[in-house]
Amino acid sequence: MPETRTEILNPQSPLPLYHQLAELLAGRIRSGDYLPGARIPSEHQLAAAFAIGRPTARQAIEVLVRRGLVVRRRGSGTYVREPRREVDLFSLDGTSASFHRKGLAVESRIIAPLALKTIDAAGENPFAGEKAYFLERLTCVEAAPVLIETLFLHPGLFAGLADLDLEGRSLSAIAEERYFLRPNGGRQSFQIAYLDAGRARHLQVTPETPVLAVTRLLHFPQAQNGVFSELYCRTDQFVFSQNIGGPGDA
Repeated sequence: MPETRTEILNPQSPLPLYHQLAELLAGRIRSGDYLPGARIPSEHQLAAAFAIGRPTARQAIEVLVRRGLVVRRRGSGTYVREPRREVDLFSLDGTSASFHRKGLAVESRIIAPLALKTIDAAGENPFAGEKAYFLERLTCVEAAPVLIETLFLHPGLFAGLADLDLEGRSLSAIAEERYFLRPNGGRQSFQIAYLDAGRARHLQVTPETPVLAVTRLLHFPQAQNGVFSELYCRTDQFVFSQNIGGPGDA
């Protein structure tokens, strides 16, 4: 597919050229300009169209490969992948995304701001005794508090996260769009728990109210144990479920 140059890259931008080109191509995939199964322009064509070196074009395509948007076929080219089935397990904020998919109004509010600190948590937390980004937020659905999520993020994978305004933003979108991170595995466990007074107040329950506690560990191609989170969910208004997919292509 020959490339017709209708957009240009900005060499003065703080974003590297390969990043700009990757975003441009990803946008064309999302908009349907490049349909699933279609071959995208070759490195040579992209280099010529955008007046960049082939290594830069190669880096951009590699970003798309890591994000699961395209697949290379030896001797043939690079093709747009069929959309992958979304599984909540592999989403940083899959529960909130599920509410959005139901058409419900969701609001996320930070109750403990992002901080880089040494984690003293025990149990399954892989960051215990090490530094990690820590964040706690409350999710409300149609103005009613539904869940609290405590997040621990790998400081190397998410370098510079403290410079971003996270209020109301999707962490999964930030991970994918800014850091090119997409989980490729993980583990969740479930149990009944009781909240301390502070968290109970945020969820508008009493400390004697049982809630669903979910611990989630996410792995990335760049690092194992990149994100650890604990979710505390009220179950009096919603049934929390998890789709179980067949063999995937992640």
